[in-house]
Amino acid sequence: MENLKTVQLESDRLLLKPISLDYQQEIFAEFTAEITRYMYPKPAETLRETARYIKEAMHQRDRGTDLTLVILTKDYQEFLGLCGVHRLHTSTPELEVWTKIAAHGHGYGREAIHCLKQWLDAQLDYEYLVYTVDQRNQSSRKIPESLKGTPVQAFEKLSMSGTILNLMEYHIYKLE
Repeated sequence: MENLKTVQLESDRLLLKPISLDYQQEIFAEFTAEITRYMYPKPAETLRETARYIKEAMHQRDRGTDLTLVILTKDYQEFLGLCGVHRLHTSTPELEVWTKIAAHGHGYGREAIHCLKQWLDAQLDYEYLVYTVDQRNQSSRKIPESLKGTPVQAFEKLSMSGTILNLMEYHIYKLE
């Protein structure tokens, strides 16, 4: 597998590069209660919490278990959000993505996940990718569906913010 510290992926409009402390201010400012409404994590209360999250993501990358990437516009390097893959060392890695409110409605999350999946298809021999989304989040549901993801299980989970999430787990297979 390619060195995860130096992975840099490009799509038509986006640049995906490994998370670093250079982006802690943007992540802290943009990962809000509105963004996390349908997500398990809750927003950081302090910049220090965000820095801890980033350092842990970098540690997991160095161990080869996870890869978290910042999503930037290719032209101006504007920060749009994060995407990533957890459990790289298993046969069922899990995808995730979020984009800031100002970036919603432009297809950036979908483009980032398509780009990441294309890289994963070339790098990993996996059984399927997992993508879990709250069923009420119509925009996010379109992402696994656009990759021919199969809904396999619905379940509830209590988020860190105390909200009950109505989740659907999708399995996304390599396209032959």
